[in-house]
Amino acid sequence: MNRNQRTYGVFSLPVLVGALGFFVDIYDLLLFSIVRRASFLDLGVPEDSLKQMGEATISWQMIGLTVGGIFWGILGDRKGRKEVLFGSILLYSLATIANGFVQTTDQYTLLRFIAGLGLAGELGASITLTSEILPKEKRGIAAAIIATSGVLGTIFAYIVYAVSGEDWRLCYFIGGGMGLALLFLRMGVLESGMYAEARDEEAPMGKFFMFFQDRNRFLRYLRGILIGLPVWYVIGILISFSDEFAKRFGIAGFDQPRALMLQYVALAFGDMAAGFLSNYLKSRKKTLLIFYGILSVFIVLFFALRGGGNAFNMYLICMGLGFGSGLSVLYITMSAEQFGTNLRATAAISIPNLVRGFLPVMLLLFQFLRSASVLDNYVTAAWVTGLVIMVMGFVSVLRTKETFGRELNYVEGHEETNMGS
Repeated sequence: MNRNQRTYGVFSLPVLVGALGFFVDIYDLLLFSIVRRASFLDLGVPEDSLKQMGEATISWQMIGLTVGGIFWGILGDRKGRKEVLFGSILLYSLATIANGFVQTTDQYTLLRFIAGLGLAGELGASITLTSEILPKEKRGIAAAIIATSGVLGTIFAYIVYAVSGEDWRLCYFIGGGMGLALLFLRMGVLESGMYAEARDEEAPMGKFFMFFQDRNRFLRYLRGILIGLPVWYVIGILISFSDEFAKRFGIAGFDQPRALMLQYVALAFGDMAAGFLSNYLKSRKKTLLIFYGILSVFIVLFFALRGGGNAFNMYLICMGLGFGSGLSVLYITMSAEQFGTNLRATAAISIPNLVRGFLPVMLLLFQFLRSASVLDNYVTAAWVTGLVIMVMGFVSVLRTKETFGRELNYVEGHEETNMGS
């Protein structure tokens, strides 16, 4: 075991900085969903074009996350975890501030893409760093603390939006300012000793195409992506467009930003519960299956009860969806634990961002299914999309090897641990 793993606890500076960084990350990432309607109306988008414009813009943001996930992941293995933590937050902080100055929808879309590039590096780099410097029995708890603190950023974004009188430009200025302030804390974070040792051994660092050169490695990588898809099905479709579902369910007085905030309140509890439960069960895989079950129940309730019949019940169901989405901390932690030190940042940063980046694909499937030539029904197309996503996720969990307590001090393609396929 690397000596650095014995010197850090779950409340050490790297964990604290990771938690605060993810707080700002999620504030910015989900702020668009909160201010989507108000900002587009202010920019002159017609009411009947809001849904189409929202889907297009969030798709470009997710494309930015996908490209950024690969870029920051490779950089994290080639240059270091700390470099990614610094560079990513600088980029998305400046882009977030610039969002407050946009005058056209084209400018808005471009800046959401750039912000996505920056947002891609934060969480995976933090999880990678803490996984390498903490004792193996504390990795899941530290990840839960980072993820739980992070999702509170959405709650804060909703509060800022409400207190500011729905001033969406001010919300972006505040988010960017918080990010720049965090740069000073990041300067005190040390690099992972495990990473330094692997680099000294001249191992092949951050070679992205290594994921595709070995069947075992590729399947681990692919399953990591598929396991995370249900989280962004819930966030990117069911919650982000919950106002559209409420209309079709005949529910009046439903507020989508409030639903998003309540979902993330529950997600904070879900992330923490998942982290501690996996520690108690000593199994990431069993905990994933439990949370998949919880998420499946609330997806069924969302459609079978047509949102529960009123706004209050629909908010409760959205919170249930949020709690079930607490599996997010597990699949990201497992992404770091599945791979050797020379590919760990590449995997842990790119996998969650490829999950986010699959949202445009899910939206395309959703749009195709609701077309007149297929299902011609918004609600039916949504649950069929969800069924496809959940089945792929369940199969991937069942095929994934347990990673709890796994030693991480090895490199891929060089003294590699045999983990099976």
